Amino acid sequence: MRTSAVRTCVGCRTRALAAELLRVVVSGDSVVPDPRRRLPGRGAWLHPDPECLRLAERRRAFPRALRFAGPLDTAPIGSHLAKVARLSTDEGTSPSCNAKEAGRPIMNQP
Repeated sequence: MRTSAVRTCVGCRTRALAAELLRVVVSGDSVVPDPRRRLPGRGAWLHPDPECLRLAERRRAFPRALRFAGPLDTAPIGSHLAKVARLSTDEGTSPSCNAKEAGRPIMNQP
C-alpha cells in the first residue's frame, strides 16, 4: 500500500497530506502557485486558504522556506486563491463539481 507524502504548511505550520496543500515556487521576485507540481526549483507548501497566506506573509515565511534573500511578492498566490474560491462557489458549472458524482465511472452512468 502506498502512502501519500506529508508536508508542513508555511502559514499555519500544521502537517497535512501533500494532496491537500498548494505548492509554491519563486519566479523572479514573486512567489507563484504550482498546482501541477511541475515547476523547477525549491518549493514551499501552503493550504489553499487566504488565512494561511496571511499568516505566512506576517511571519515572513516564504523567503525563509524558499531560501530567497530579500522580499517576495505574494500577489500571484492571492489571485490564485481568489480564483480557486470563485470556482468552488460556482456550483453547477460542471458535473465534476458535484460531490455525489465525483468518483463515479462515466461508463456506468445511465
